[in-house]
Amino acid sequence: MRRCSRNPPTRFHHVRFLITRLLPFFCLSLLPLPAQPAFHAWAERPVMGWNSWDFYGTSINEAKTRAQADYMAANLLPHGWNLITVDIQWYEPNATGFNYTANAPLVMDAWGRLVPATNRFPSAVDGAGFKPLADYVHSKGLKFGIHMMRGIPRQAWQQNLPVKGTSYFARDIADPASTCSWNPDMYGVDMSKPGAQAYYDSIMELVASWEVDFVKIDDLSRPYHQKEIEAIRKAIDKTGRPIVLSTSPGETPVDQGAHVMNHANQWRVSDDFWDNWSALYDQFKRLHDWTPYRGPGHFPDADMLPLGKIQGGNNTSSGRFTNFTVNEQYTLMTLWSIARSPLIHGGDMTQMDASTLSLLTNDEVIAVNQHSTHNRQLFRSGDRVAWVADAENSTDKYLAVFNTG
Repeated sequence: MRRCSRNPPTRFHHVRFLITRLLPFFCLSLLPLPAQPAFHAWAERPVMGWNSWDFYGTSINEAKTRAQADYMAANLLPHGWNLITVDIQWYEPNATGFNYTANAPLVMDAWGRLVPATNRFPSAVDGAGFKPLADYVHSKGLKFGIHMMRGIPRQAWQQNLPVKGTSYFARDIADPASTCSWNPDMYGVDMSKPGAQAYYDSIMELVASWEVDFVKIDDLSRPYHQKEIEAIRKAIDKTGRPIVLSTSPGETPVDQGAHVMNHANQWRVSDDFWDNWSALYDQFKRLHDWTPYRGPGHFPDADMLPLGKIQGGNNTSSGRFTNFTVNEQYTLMTLWSIARSPLIHGGDMTQMDASTLSLLTNDEVIAVNQHSTHNRQLFRSGDRVAWVADAENSTDKYLAVFNTG
């Protein structure tokens, strides 16, 4: 049995165990589950895709998005990668880099709903929104996702814009005391107020009209905004479109596990994950802690894969290669796969190097992520950690052994 560790790099082993010996340790994992929410069927396996944040920060635009979609369709789609997500600040005309600007002008419609800045997403002109870009991504055989922020724009509150389909206005539903600690754009929505649910309904109605397939909604989990998560769930379900919901950032409180798994398809287990060993080491415990809440359609999310070329910002010729060693990259992909975390690549795919491409297209490892069940830590003893999972439709097991020292 090879060891999956920082040194040396390894692979999974598809091995057969004597089930009578393993059963006493894992009987809790094998108990029948209660009926699952219908939306779990929209993402029964962990999402595999790309997100713009790790390379572009706030400076993603339409041309760059199309280029990433072209690369994914040609090189990664045959291996299961099929989602392109535009991350934060797509509604801010002058956004750049990895920082946020207080009081930056945002682009909204008449009902206080954020829409794409047309200087960055020119196909959004004349109220088209993200529909033309989504159509392009869909034409490549891919799915399209966007980042959103919890709440209502402060700019909508300042202008006191109406809530679509109601007699209420932004100031009737906004909670100026509920703000994000790291982004200055939004106020929370007070879900006890008339018109509050209607506002979230109107947002998701717009997103569905753009034929978006996936939404990553930020500032929901730390602290945990239960009422607004419930409002978003209701709003998505009301659209009739199977939009996969990802909540962010982390850490999501583990004691909210039962709630979040019944309202979202995936949720972050940590704050933003970057390319250093200590951050990777910490994910072992977090993913173990979330084991009771992992299952088809509901997955603890260890965050994006900061691999290849990252942190380029507005200058696509800049950026840097990941600080992870080759062995740490193997460890990262192995842990994310055996723990069934969503696989969201963060590097610039148009600058993909051969080593990263090989890592992302290892079909044996991807199969563990996509086609295993009852994923759990087998043991942790000193620097050694082992995870095991059941192979689908088989008595075989997947085993990953890590040396973290």
